Amino acid sequence: MATTVPLSTLPSGEASEELARSWRRLTRVATVVAAMTAPALFVWFNQQNGWSWWVSLLAALGTVIVFRGFADLIFRRLIPWPSLFGVASASLREADVVGRRRAWFWRFWFKLALIVSSAISITWLFVGGTWWGAAGTMVDAIGNLLTNPTLWMQAAFVFFLFFANFAIMFGPLLMMNLSQMQSFEPGDAEWGVKLEDVRGQTEAKEEVRRVVDIWQSGDHFERAGGKRERGLLLFGAPGTGKTMLAKAIATGFNSPFISMPGSGFAATFIGIDAIVVRVLARRAKKLARKWGGQCIVFIDEIDAVGMRRQSLGTGSVGFEPLQSGNAEELLFFGPLGSRDPSGDLIVETRAWRDRLFDSRAPQPIGVSGFQLRMASVFNFMFPGGMGGMGGGMALNQLLVVMDGIDNPPFMRRYSTSKLNTLLDATFIIPRSIGKVKLRLPAARPRNDQIYFIGATNVPIDRLDPALIRPGRMGRHVWFRTPSKQDRLDILDLYIGKVSHDDELDSPTRRDEIARIMSGYSPAMIEQAISMALTIAHHTGSQGFGWDDLVEAVTTLDAGTASGSEYIPMERRAVAIHEAGHAVAGHVYLTGRESTRLTIKKRGDQGVGGHHWMIEKEERLFSFQHEMFHDIVWGLGAMAAERIVYGENSNGVGGDVAGVTARAALMVGRAAMGPQPFRVTPRNGESEEQARKDVLDRFEKIGLQIMARAGGGGPFDADPIAGVLGDPAKRTVAAQILGQAYVTAHNLALANRAGIEAIADALEAKLEIMGDELLRLLESAEITIPELDLADEAVWPPLEFSAAVGRGPQPPGFGTPVEQRS
Repeated sequence: MATTVPLSTLPSGEASEELARSWRRLTRVATVVAAMTAPALFVWFNQQNGWSWWVSLLAALGTVIVFRGFADLIFRRLIPWPSLFGVASASLREADVVGRRRAWFWRFWFKLALIVSSAISITWLFVGGTWWGAAGTMVDAIGNLLTNPTLWMQAAFVFFLFFANFAIMFGPLLMMNLSQMQSFEPGDAEWGVKLEDVRGQTEAKEEVRRVVDIWQSGDHFERAGGKRERGLLLFGAPGTGKTMLAKAIATGFNSPFISMPGSGFAATFIGIDAIVVRVLARRAKKLARKWGGQCIVFIDEIDAVGMRRQSLGTGSVGFEPLQSGNAEELLFFGPLGSRDPSGDLIVETRAWRDRLFDSRAPQPIGVSGFQLRMASVFNFMFPGGMGGMGGGMALNQLLVVMDGIDNPPFMRRYSTSKLNTLLDATFIIPRSIGKVKLRLPAARPRNDQIYFIGATNVPIDRLDPALIRPGRMGRHVWFRTPSKQDRLDILDLYIGKVSHDDELDSPTRRDEIARIMSGYSPAMIEQAISMALTIAHHTGSQGFGWDDLVEAVTTLDAGTASGSEYIPMERRAVAIHEAGHAVAGHVYLTGRESTRLTIKKRGDQGVGGHHWMIEKEERLFSFQHEMFHDIVWGLGAMAAERIVYGENSNGVGGDVAGVTARAALMVGRAAMGPQPFRVTPRNGESEEQARKDVLDRFEKIGLQIMARAGGGGPFDADPIAGVLGDPAKRTVAAQILGQAYVTAHNLALANRAGIEAIADALEAKLEIMGDELLRLLESAEITIPELDLADEAVWPPLEFSAAVGRGPQPPGFGTPVEQRS
């Protein structure tokens, strides 16, 4: 005799499986029992009621089905449902799904029947007569109500008023957002941009090419088990070619293209931004269905909608500590990013380019602390309002849309579910007969591929992690600022489109052009070439030459040339000043090369001139001697002025501020000190005492040079203020400055003739660029003197005014060093 094991003694998984098998057996037996009563019902309806055979048959089947559904609800009320979590049997899981679907179906209709029966019963109590008569009375009343034209007109009027008021209030605002959404079908627009036209971003183009190839012909990739990237994020400094590359993709992809700025999602009233996102998704799906199943959505400045949600609405950015030892973090002045406040020294490095390009990006409008607090309160109460400052609804909706692009169509999913539920609820129509399925297959997603491309200028860590994770915009492509080699690539494109002298096609001249266009974006390079052609046409030439290009570059950098002229004395002094920088930079900064030297007055910048250098190779860090030589470069002008005039002008103020900050960075950031030196003891002193005397003299000179005026700028920021406020660190910084000035002083003293020769050429031309400047510096035959710090002659005098005690001197002039008594 077989024994039955109680379910309570079985493990939970096996108990669930056994319960599911019992349920399957019970439902089958109940269905067979119900079907066996159908013949008796058919006879009763046909013989007792006199109904025709087909009506009797339908009535019998309907009664059996309804009774079976009622019995199923009773069973499920009395017997627990199985939990099939983790159960591997597909047949049991399918039976459980069918049973739950049937229960939901009959529960809904029995509840509806109960409500209708209750309403008829209440009507019967008040109206009287028979119960069926009350039902007929209710049906007639409902029919009269539905066929009343006045009621329909009133309903239509209310409906119209609702949507009319909505359209009047929100319609214009919504249309302003939607008007920024531009859709382009293949053949509608030709941007004239190809992938080959995007220059200076070789690695970025190759990365994008891989992704787009998979987008366009990735069926075999998916058959191999891969999954196409849904989104692509282009990030980098403004003007590096992100939008241009997106247009190139649209041109070469031959699919619909939707362009939308991030600001287009911002809305005044809550909910409009979410509507805009849904309209964007709907339009993309529609275009994809029309054009072979693919569409690209490009969202420019996606940071306007995709910033981290916890930071939305605050309107402010918290304190960010300095991240690296780059001087550009603190020493970046004016539109050209000079190393000093006077705009005198400029050097192109990778960090300088990144900072320069970032400074060209549109800056947010500053608001007061009270406005920020009010905005925070308002955005807490109305998270989508205040001009879209909340921003969260658009971002949330965008994330939902990106996840739901490949969902099955709603109507297909709904109709399939309802029809299959109805067939399952009849109990008598099997799900399949052999291999023939008697149910509609589950709705599958369309094969539409919607790809998202986002572009942003902000650091990627400012964007919401949910937006840039894999599956959304998971492929990130960085666009760097153009280096000299990148500018050469860009020049090949733009110069080739414009009439120009053949001389500009030589490799030497192209290299020279790339050097003088330090910090230029592709758009700026195109503008400079166009301006050069304008200048050439104005003078009657058909194509532009080197001089036209130089004039265009200097005009873009410093503005139109000023009509005012230097007085002769000042022009000479400024030329000596800039020549001092150029000489020091040329011999000590061997990893850089001079590219511009100018004393031409331009615009309203108030800069008498500048010396511009460029790194020969991309560098990530600098050694101590290189940073020391950078300070020598900054003090070269002061040394030249004192050697030539016996005193310096106030034009060195910017240099002094810049070198002081750089010395403080060396000490406070990189634990550096003075350069190693040798000294010969004199007069019986020890070597240690001799070294101490030298350091003391370095410190005295450095303290006299060191800028201590304060008043903002780098001297109120960490770490410079901390270094200059600490006596020990201030001593070391002063020693570095003193040693650097001694070096610059002796360089100027030994090469005075070369400095004056360079100044003569600069006075004559006012501006010297590229290879001409390098040839001028080489012709000066500058030498680096050997220094014996024990020799008193190498030490500059501490009394920097040579006119002290010697009577009035001509304005701006002192006595040369070699003539001092």
